[in-house]
Amino acid sequence: MSIFSSMETTGSALTAQRLRMDVVSSNLANIDTTRAKQVNGEWEPYRRKTVTLASQQSGPAFSNYLSAAIGRSDQSTGKGVKVTQINEDTETPFKLIYDPTDPDANDEGYVQTSNVDSLKEMTNLISATRSYEANVTAFNANKSMLSKALEIGK
Repeated sequence: MSIFSSMETTGSALTAQRLRMDVVSSNLANIDTTRAKQVNGEWEPYRRKTVTLASQQSGPAFSNYLSAAIGRSDQSTGKGVKVTQINEDTETPFKLIYDPTDPDANDEGYVQTSNVDSLKEMTNLISATRSYEANVTAFNANKSMLSKALEIGK
């Protein structure tokens, strides 16, 4: 295990949380987009995107922790986090707004708008921001510990 492995772990978490914030920002920016892409010849509104994260393990998680607990250093306890997918939310329906003057209105006068909920997105943004801040704190604490360890050798 390298002395920098904890920095790599927090670095991967910082990257993942930054991507989460980027996706949330994209969702909020496209909240009123009615023509995002064509599906079967019809324009479809913007669909909310979500990020799926997973741990980066070199093997089964339990065996890594067990090896570390009994003092075997040939395996690492973890490699951080990675983004596995950015998915479109197909479960939440589009919102319908009555506006017969809109060029995207259907025959009944309703316009389909994105399925982005600003309250949900702001909650996700706050969560990602707090996670990012916690990882910055962990990174700085690790950096401080490594600095103090180097001072011991002086």
